[in-house]
Amino acid sequence: MSRLQPLRRRTRRTKAEMNVVPYIDVMLVLLVIFMVVAPMIQTKVLNLPSVGSASAPTEPPLVIQMNDKGELSSSGQTYASTDDMINAVRATTASKPQAVVLAADKAMAYGDVMAVMDALKKSGIERVGLLLAQATK
Repeated sequence: MSRLQPLRRRTRRTKAEMNVVPYIDVMLVLLVIFMVVAPMIQTKVLNLPSVGSASAPTEPPLVIQMNDKGELSSSGQTYASTDDMINAVRATTASKPQAVVLAADKAMAYGDVMAVMDALKKSGIERVGLLLAQATK
């Protein structure tokens, strides 16, 4: 009976493989080009200014504390709003110019802290900084 069955045709399937050899050749040529060109690239020498010994500030900065609820206080006095705090800081720094440092709680949102710092800068107080805690080892 096997002879009576029609012969099956063999069908050739095309291979759908990607030939990566040309891509490898291109990558090797690029690698050689980069290896030849890299030593030729000249780096520029920067003449950076030297820093002398800085003197410690004579006047301690005015520290404004901001707790996790957003309440502002300085030297034991709590302010009802940012505007009240800015007016008090302006009055303090008018007689003797000094830096203002904002000590914000770690739980405060960064945007809220930056809003207070921006308000201080916009009100004309130039030396505004952020107080950070020393990292423990």
